[in-house]
Amino acid sequence: MTGSDSTPTRPSWSRLRTLRPAAFGADPTGERMERIRRSPHFADGVFQNPVGARHRPSGSAVEFAKTYFEKEGRRRRSPAAAVPVHPTTVADLARPPASGLRLTWLGHSSVLAEIDGVRVLFDPVWGERCSPFPFAGPRRLHPVPLPLAALGPVDVVVISHDHYDHLDLPTIRALATTDTLFAVPLGVGAHLEHWGVPASRLRELDWHESTEVGGVRLTATPARHFCGRGLRNQQHTLWASWVVAGPDHRVYHSGDTGYFPGFRDIGAEHGPFDATMIQIGAYSEFWPDIHMTPAEGVRAHLDLQGGDAAGVLLPIHWGTFNLAPHPWAEPGEWTKDAAEEAGQAAAFPRPGEPFEPTGKAPEEPWWRAVSSPIAHPWRRPRGEESAAETTRGDLDLAAER
Repeated sequence: MTGSDSTPTRPSWSRLRTLRPAAFGADPTGERMERIRRSPHFADGVFQNPVGARHRPSGSAVEFAKTYFEKEGRRRRSPAAAVPVHPTTVADLARPPASGLRLTWLGHSSVLAEIDGVRVLFDPVWGERCSPFPFAGPRRLHPVPLPLAALGPVDVVVISHDHYDHLDLPTIRALATTDTLFAVPLGVGAHLEHWGVPASRLRELDWHESTEVGGVRLTATPARHFCGRGLRNQQHTLWASWVVAGPDHRVYHSGDTGYFPGFRDIGAEHGPFDATMIQIGAYSEFWPDIHMTPAEGVRAHLDLQGGDAAGVLLPIHWGTFNLAPHPWAEPGEWTKDAAEEAGQAAAFPRPGEPFEPTGKAPEEPWWRAVSSPIAHPWRRPRGEESAAETTRGDLDLAAER
């Protein structure tokens, strides 16, 4: 088609915007964008990490491709048999926790925390794929433990950041029809409003800001990660970890994060915690700044507890989606080793299995029955440097320069 002057016309940007998938969400605009610009954590047109971090794969692309697509490695990145999902029922979750605190890991980073009479749902993902498209992208390795409606009333949904494996369009649309509130990092509210969540039910926070729901205080705290859903990643939505503090209990959810010294500061200001939910999966030497290894996850928990082996560590961000080159069961096995070495209590529930951190935590390594043989490359004689550490140094995979 040509215009009256015979010059080819191009679709306007506004028209292109209407063609993008709904799952891409919406960019912050207006007063929301003005508030973002006023944030002390926003500089040079983007949100900044507490310490430098590369969020694109580092090192050789060829080596990464060889690692990721190697046949045997691909086989080990999925369970060898059906994952044993716990048959949680509506009645199980309808009974109040005897101690006042109960956690139910629902797979990946989704956790229902019942704390001092308030029901908090972290990073709910009930979709089949963590992707903007229903036909492509990482698919679930196990079914959801129970239907979303079977959770019962949820007082507040907490979102750590806007990546697809943490912010799921079909799940948010389903929750938008309920009365729940949403606590989200600064900028993420633009996505939720675009998907039908009323602004009146949004609590949009910068780091160190808080809101209260039913006598429980939720505080957005720093994390070392990044954001983005669409083709243009403008870094205009914040990522966060979260502290939830009630009259009698305190819990922490890491979201996605690389290790950084700020865990000690969070613990000093808000801890100690009865339980922490810590990301220990989807790590790689190709992106060491934005996801923690299990050993780093245990270290982060100890930092949050003021250096003491206290409370209970619940490993999250593993077992549900294939997002990194490591074997499927390795995060659970490595976390168990690292926690035992530190003398730290860790819970290993099956997806959907409720437990109370003040009681006996589930400890059985259930993944061993459904995984390929598990190597233990992290176990090595003291003083020996691992191959991963050597490679990391060679590729200069430290913080972004």
